[in-house]
Amino acid sequence: MRIGELAARAGVSVRALRYYEEQGLLHSTRSGSGQRHYTEPAVERVVFLQRMYAAGLSSRTIAELLPCVESPSEETSDAALVRMAEERDRLSAHIAELIHTRDALDVLMANNRAHRETLRTA
Repeated sequence: MRIGELAARAGVSVRALRYYEEQGLLHSTRSGSGQRHYTEPAVERVVFLQRMYAAGLSSRTIAELLPCVESPSEETSDAALVRMAEERDRLSAHIAELIHTRDALDVLMANNRAHRETLRTA
């Protein structure tokens, strides 16, 4: 399939597919005129890449995990598990920071409401 069809079927932009190729995450063959052509499994691959990006992983991290996806073995699985644990810890720390920020905003909002109420009753 050509790049436009893959983009439509996977629900991403053509630009995203070109980026994935630049990062070495997706591969195509080229026609004589230079058009990209993809195989059927590319749709599932792009959906997988989108899930990894949505989870907050970088292109570099995704590239590090792909050997486990492409050719699972004890070695690639062990390496992927270590890398995924690192990413999970990073995401957990980020979530904790976000919760702290949300809680600080809650305090500010409560203070603001109390101040406004004081002005109304004065």
